[in-house]
Amino acid sequence: MATRVLGAVISARPMAREPSAPETNPDSAGETANTPVARVRGLVRDFDGRRVLDGLDLDIAPGEFVALLGRSGSGKSTLLRALAGLDRGVRGELTTHGTIAVAFQEPRLVPWKRVLANVFLGLRHPDPKAAARAALAEVGLAERANAWPLTLSGGEAQRASLARALVREPDLLLLDEPFSALDALTRITIHRLVIDLWQRRRPGVLLVTHDVDEALRLADRVLVLGDGRIAHESRIELPRPRRSDHPLLLSLRETLLAELGVAPEGTE
Repeated sequence: MATRVLGAVISARPMAREPSAPETNPDSAGETANTPVARVRGLVRDFDGRRVLDGLDLDIAPGEFVALLGRSGSGKSTLLRALAGLDRGVRGELTTHGTIAVAFQEPRLVPWKRVLANVFLGLRHPDPKAAARAALAEVGLAERANAWPLTLSGGEAQRASLARALVREPDLLLLDEPFSALDALTRITIHRLVIDLWQRRRPGVLLVTHDVDEALRLADRVLVLGDGRIAHESRIELPRPRRSDHPLLLSLRETLLAELGVAPEGTE
């Protein structure tokens, strides 16, 4: 667990104690299972005198898939960077549990290292190459392990980025608009891959996106960020895969567009 307060990081470590017989505490096990993988309270961030995050509160449960919508400049990526520990200018309380991994809009692969080396770069594992190969196989890139990043298609590069995130076995996976630069058909394929990987691994996920339909297709809970806080929340209790023409999704789509200040189709 790490709790960041006013930009400082406080790492909580259990105190050493004498070995003893294993104990089972169902209550504590239940508490651990219900502990959010991310908990944010009163988060504030200013840029050049402009307040982007203004006392924001958020919990992400273990295994929960959350999508975050908002207008450009509303602070979506700022929140994600704060959760990743990449923004020391935030104020407030931020607690995360377990390992965090991030996939950005750009794959950010190191061009002078082959795909396999990109995936295990910085990985702490007894056999990093084997772990990286397994992750590449999981995203369908086993045959491209020895390829150079510049020879990959956009979809392949994003798969490699996902493999690099997943090989760290994250408890919290942060996705910062990783599908926005992909063509429509590739995006659908990657959506299916992400859901398949999430259902097998069950990390908590925060997906930052501008795409309402993407949020409805993927998430358990869709949030709208406005005026520096969570302005709206919709829960989606539909099985996957989801049909975009489902009446509930169509209704939620209109609601979310209205929250984003977008007029319904056919109106001015």
